[in-house]
Amino acid sequence: MCGILGLWHPHGNPIELAALSRATNLLRHRGPDDEGYLLADTRARRSLACRGPDTIPEINLPPLDSVTGPFNLALAFRRLSILDLSATGHQPMSSPDGRYTLVFNGEIYNYVELREMLELKGYTFRSTSDSEVLLTALAFWGVPGLNRLVGMFALALFDRDTNRMLLARDPFGIKPLYLVRDGSRIAFASEIGALLDLTNLPRRANPQRLYNYLRFGLVDDGDQTMFDGIGQLPPAHYLELTPETSTTAKPTAYWRNDRLAHPDTTLDIAANTVRDMFLEIVEIHMRSDVPVGVCLSGGIDSSAIVCAMRHVAPRADIHVFSYCADDPVLGEERWVDLVAAHVGATVHKVRLDESTLVADLEGLMRAQQEPFGSTSIYAQHRVFRLAADAGIKVMLDGQGADELFAGYRPYYAARLASLFRNDELIHMLRFAGRALGLPGISMKQLAAETVGLLLPGDVQDSLRTLTKRDRVPRWLRREWFEARGTSFELLWKATSKNALREMLRDAVARTNLPMLLRYEDRNSMAHSIESRVPFLTSGMAEYATGLPEEFLIDDRGVSKSVFRAAMRGIVPDAILDRRDKIGFATPEKSWLHRLRPWAEQLLANDAHPVGTVLNLPVVRDEWKAALAGRARFDTRLWRWVNLIAWADHFNVEFGG
Repeated sequence: MCGILGLWHPHGNPIELAALSRATNLLRHRGPDDEGYLLADTRARRSLACRGPDTIPEINLPPLDSVTGPFNLALAFRRLSILDLSATGHQPMSSPDGRYTLVFNGEIYNYVELREMLELKGYTFRSTSDSEVLLTALAFWGVPGLNRLVGMFALALFDRDTNRMLLARDPFGIKPLYLVRDGSRIAFASEIGALLDLTNLPRRANPQRLYNYLRFGLVDDGDQTMFDGIGQLPPAHYLELTPETSTTAKPTAYWRNDRLAHPDTTLDIAANTVRDMFLEIVEIHMRSDVPVGVCLSGGIDSSAIVCAMRHVAPRADIHVFSYCADDPVLGEERWVDLVAAHVGATVHKVRLDESTLVADLEGLMRAQQEPFGSTSIYAQHRVFRLAADAGIKVMLDGQGADELFAGYRPYYAARLASLFRNDELIHMLRFAGRALGLPGISMKQLAAETVGLLLPGDVQDSLRTLTKRDRVPRWLRREWFEARGTSFELLWKATSKNALREMLRDAVARTNLPMLLRYEDRNSMAHSIESRVPFLTSGMAEYATGLPEEFLIDDRGVSKSVFRAAMRGIVPDAILDRRDKIGFATPEKSWLHRLRPWAEQLLANDAHPVGTVLNLPVVRDEWKAALAGRARFDTRLWRWVNLIAWADHFNVEFGG
């Protein structure tokens, strides 16, 4: 787990090494244990200071800003040592013949098995790192080797002989890779902040991403970011660049979660398959040369990880880290304690209030670098700080399970839509009746969401017009967005008979999981911790989202049905029988009540640049009405405040 950065001027313009040094230092928190770089003149085939597995390094690299050039290619690296803590795991890493050079952020969990395969092909290894295995695998298999990897990664591989750069990102985008491409340069980095410093781009807001965030709370979808001019390589894609194609090459998908369903299987067979897959995945995710901990909320997913760890490693010393809310509705401390006692884990807990949020907001904004949807992100941030204080460098977390096994409440509407489209009307009515008895589901909401999935988009447009529910609410300045070509279309519409399966795949690839993974990566790396998400392997995703929909949400309205069945006998029944859904939820409404002076000071300045996109007088009216109970309270209130805090922190421009 590390931070990577690269800059290539394919047509020969020299790189400003002082700027490169500053940008690399901005990634220090991602890799405090080591640093390295490759500097090259790709036209003269000349390079400096790259070390590989054949040069067991005892080299002291000179500071970047003291090196003399000229160079037109730079690969820089900050290392968080997890596997092979010795200097042989240093990056950038070159192949023995010097042809390929790799910088890589992430972890390849099946590196042991891949190494054995490559040794049979005649390769020898000098290190015990996954980096050397990855470098050798790409040199041997090329791009098809990406589908052999079980892990999380963002990588850059430079081929000296063909003057070609390969960029690639793992199937789910667990690890970030941001890009700037224009006529004279290619720049990439693990974080936006490093690119902003390196490229000196204007800090303008991206109108479409700004609308999606403010209106729907959606960020990190697609290949753009909140900063105009900075993109990101989509998950499950690679990009091959040459001097001739540096601005025209398009990302190519190497994996899609579109395998056919498994219509002939039974629930018992599926549960046994999921159980075996999950235990194997957890076991290889525990591979580490440093201590491994777990984020434990007390829900099914994180509890399953903790209990699976005990199942596959009976003598492991397990440490779990939890946020405990004092609010009785949101608190899950009793579930945390139950799981910890079940496996004999050491428990670490953190409690928060609104005063710590304000004190830590500047650091949280610096870590996230783009706006975020709710204050629950802060709870996660503090859990990782707690783990760092305890000396933990690797954490396992349950992200992705809800998107694979249908754990969120909106998926009930998708299941109803599937039943309707398959003409199972009686079945649909029975299912709806059972779903309405579950916590957090109301008839009005379930009906509205189901109808929304069934109606064509143009009919929904007409209904919104009739009911005056415009897609651009009064608190947004429509004219600003229209002048910049913003689309106000729905973000997602179900089109197939299997609406639930379709929604899950979209949640994994575009709407929900990408932003959760960004929050996870930035919060963990801000504290120099590698966060691993065992549910997210391509094999598990293909299997889970190909199952019959009733295996995901069964006819009794039980979500994650197949996964609950898979974990019987491993996870306590009391956890598996839970029907509520909380997670690291914070008492956001009460926090904002107590933070009114601070928040209203942010909203009070009509001259603030954000006033070009937010109608601040309307925002203030709706803010006061929501806190007074005269209007609905939801996460849009936090998004208003968070947007202003983000704009202030990064000096974001809204004109132009």
